Amino acid sequence: MDKVLTPDICVIGAGSGGLTVAAVAAAFGVSCVLVEKGKMGGDCLNYGCVPSKALLAAAKQAETIRKAPAFGVSAGQPKVNFARVHQHVHDVIAAIAPNDSVERFTGLGVTVIEAAGRFKDAETLVAGDTEIRARRFVIATGSSPAAPPIPGLDTVDYLTNETIFDLTRRPNRLIIIGGGPIGLEMAQAHNRLGSTVTVIEALTPLAHDDPELTEIVLDQVQAEGVTLLTHTPVTRVRRYRSGVRVHYDAKGEELMIDGSHLLVAAGRKPNVGDLDLDKAGIETNKAGIKTDATLRTTNKRVYAIGDVAGGPQFTHIANYHAGLVIQSILFRIPAKPDHSTIPWVTYTDPELAHVGLNEKMGRAQNGERIRILRWPYAENDRAQAEKKTSGLIKVITNHRGRILGASIVGANAGDLINMWSLAISQKMKIGAMRGFISPYPTLAEISKRAATSYYADVPQKPFIRSLLSFLRRFG
Repeated sequence: MDKVLTPDICVIGAGSGGLTVAAVAAAFGVSCVLVEKGKMGGDCLNYGCVPSKALLAAAKQAETIRKAPAFGVSAGQPKVNFARVHQHVHDVIAAIAPNDSVERFTGLGVTVIEAAGRFKDAETLVAGDTEIRARRFVIATGSSPAAPPIPGLDTVDYLTNETIFDLTRRPNRLIIIGGGPIGLEMAQAHNRLGSTVTVIEALTPLAHDDPELTEIVLDQVQAEGVTLLTHTPVTRVRRYRSGVRVHYDAKGEELMIDGSHLLVAAGRKPNVGDLDLDKAGIETNKAGIKTDATLRTTNKRVYAIGDVAGGPQFTHIANYHAGLVIQSILFRIPAKPDHSTIPWVTYTDPELAHVGLNEKMGRAQNGERIRILRWPYAENDRAQAEKKTSGLIKVITNHRGRILGASIVGANAGDLINMWSLAISQKMKIGAMRGFISPYPTLAEISKRAATSYYADVPQKPFIRSLLSFLRRFG
């Protein structure tokens, strides 16, 4: 090897989690090498969170124009220039990219190596012409789109989240395999931008969320024109003319649909294939790299964080893991990740957000000794003013009023879930949410109203009635 480096920390993968580890290490003056074979910023910046939200924003503008007449404003039907939409998406990526760039991290004092990394042995990583013998390694290589075992899929051109944002011409007839968050976000966005969209889901769409709330999302997406086929396995795929033909099982009958484009959004797989993990004594399983409760792998010099470590696949979890690993490496304070307080959001319109336990999980853990609190958007004055009345908040508490979970479907649900995430992480009781003062009129009032409903039966309790009667005698 031409070079040998001996840093305190070597990070493999420059996605959100890896960049966080490198930046914090540099801030503390700890030597760090960052290895990345692809684009700095990883999936989130280049193929995931950032471009998808930029596309959703463009689609929302088109929908706002369609709905303008309800406010007494007429602008006609929106005219979509898909090439300009594509440019908007990539302008957003370009605006954020400097924060994740090689130049920025080099300026922070991090040694960045733009090459694939692979383990030579338990203590050495090789990247390009450099050997890295670090005191600790952090694997943050993320995940990639998975290709389901559908006959014929390998014979057609199909899109994934890594390629769909490269389109400069609007898909005419878009077929999406997978009804999870990515599939439904892309379905609604492209439908609003003028595509004809069909989503095919083998099981239940948005299966990890509360069915009472997902129904509102699915009804809205379908009302806008997306065709949603649920509990419908795809049996085979083949080329057809200039596009694709997808065959599916509709209750025992094989039917088919033709599309100009096919998007596969049916899960993700951890990026572990080319790391030579066996040479470092690092074990894997179907979910990714095996780790203990403190995110250490079977090689105690090596940690794994984010998607590659299995578990929920969210950017904010990678960042959360990064903080725990830095704490362990720098300060020798091992920390165990607690995924029970991790929120997540599906950025459809309406948005769907959740943290903690849902109703099913709450009943499984506490039996019937739970309280379910609801408050509809339609009872919120701000929602009425903006005609955003579709949705509700649903809060789960135990019999003593401790907050166990919250789900919100509606406008800005992703922002509104933050206070509930804080409340659950701090083990707060519902009284804390009732007691805060919410400015009027804001959507956040739905949280306060839901919390206040916990006490709705208090005025009817005999003891309270007797107490009030007694106190009235004193003037």
